[in-house]
Amino acid sequence: MSETRVFLLPDLGEGLTEAELVSWHVAVGDEISVDQPIAEVETAKSTVEVPSPYAGIVAELHGQPGETLDVGKPLISVTPVSVAGTAADDAAPAEPAGPVVEPAETELGEPAAEPAKAHPEAEAYREEEKAGSGNVLIGYGTPGGHGVARRTRARRSSVALAEPVDTKPAETPTEDDLTLLRTRVPGRLGAVISPLVRRMAREHGVDLGELPGSGEGGLIMRRDVEKAIHAPVVEPAETKPVETKTAEPAAAPEGVDARTGLPIAARTPVRGVRKAVAANMARSRSEIPEATVWVDVDATGLLELREGLKAGGSSVPGLLAFIARFVTAGLKKYPELNTRIETASDGSQEIVSFDGVNLGIAAQTDRGLVVPSVRAAEKLTSRELDAEIRRLTDVARQGKATPTELGSGTFTLNNYGVFGVDGSAAIINHPEVAILGVGRIIDKPWVVNGELAVRKVTELTLTFDHRVCDGGTAAGFLRFVADAIENPTTLLADL
Repeated sequence: MSETRVFLLPDLGEGLTEAELVSWHVAVGDEISVDQPIAEVETAKSTVEVPSPYAGIVAELHGQPGETLDVGKPLISVTPVSVAGTAADDAAPAEPAGPVVEPAETELGEPAAEPAKAHPEAEAYREEEKAGSGNVLIGYGTPGGHGVARRTRARRSSVALAEPVDTKPAETPTEDDLTLLRTRVPGRLGAVISPLVRRMAREHGVDLGELPGSGEGGLIMRRDVEKAIHAPVVEPAETKPVETKTAEPAAAPEGVDARTGLPIAARTPVRGVRKAVAANMARSRSEIPEATVWVDVDATGLLELREGLKAGGSSVPGLLAFIARFVTAGLKKYPELNTRIETASDGSQEIVSFDGVNLGIAAQTDRGLVVPSVRAAEKLTSRELDAEIRRLTDVARQGKATPTELGSGTFTLNNYGVFGVDGSAAIINHPEVAILGVGRIIDKPWVVNGELAVRKVTELTLTFDHRVCDGGTAAGFLRFVADAIENPTTLLADL
């Protein structure tokens, strides 16, 4: 008799640890096929449909719409449709019937050493894997898909291969260890971590995404986690008062706020994109010593240039695309603003520079503020930038932007003028070091050649990390972009 298989919620991109279940596409008792979409989930970065790696009858749905599920926890249980007289039935092991949790996959680029006896669940999955699967999730690529990398299945005797030989006795990995293999480290796609190291980090609250690896190729070792565990931690002074305050509402009447005495109208959980934005903005403000400079700019020349191009009948990029061209040119002259600061476990810091610009475009969506980025923006013309900005904005608003598109920026351009405001001291999109804001373009009195005239004026605001540069560099970059807007033909010869 076929055993029920449990499909664990996979890592949907860049080390995300949870997702909100939006809706089920199947119900208990339905017969499903491999790669059939079974559920729609919303992560902190996008909304995706999750395909099933199994074919069979839906036995159980692990979660209700609106519920937040952890990566590596059960999502759906599927009972394969039994076929009489098959080799699998004849060779079924004499073990108690029960749910089988599929072994997790490693992140290694080549297969692990073959153990003396393969895990029965892994052997069973290989037969299914031969059929191929077109839809690919991170950690679930298949050889039958379109140009995807082969998967390496983790066996019980080899799940800790990423960790070098230790003087301590080898530990036998549990199902919890296998589950941990599905979780990747944010920002460190190449740092393959053994499940033992991951569990040690989880139990002691160590953030692997911020931990530098001392092993070859940046591999995070057990000693790195142990060092972080024993490092002195200073608790914030406000911890105790906050704990005391959380107990106060219990004494208040139900539905009434204890501090204000007003009726509570609603409670909205902070999750999804809003949760990610809140965490990122709080981290930015707590870690980055930011400063802001701004300048009013006469954009009349740029608007006249666009009108002239329209009159010529050619395709004309949007204003934001022109400004994006000016920004990438400015970052080439002032590369300090296209960097990132990395902090080692010993407190030492490095400024990381990049050979290229991934220009983030802040986009307001129904799910919240997201920042998809135009990769290698410095290589694109104004028309190419316009097309890519429109594409990214569209997929972001649909909730379909990929984790790579949402998490790879090196500098952000924010057009808050669309909201009808002139300026804003924006918060830097951590871990970047600067963000340029553009206000609305309106008619203002302006002195031109000694005479007062009405011109099209906008305000540029640059917020920057004072650790990477001083005011002179920030002002130089801002003035460069402003001059380009006022005299656009100097930089737009390659439209």
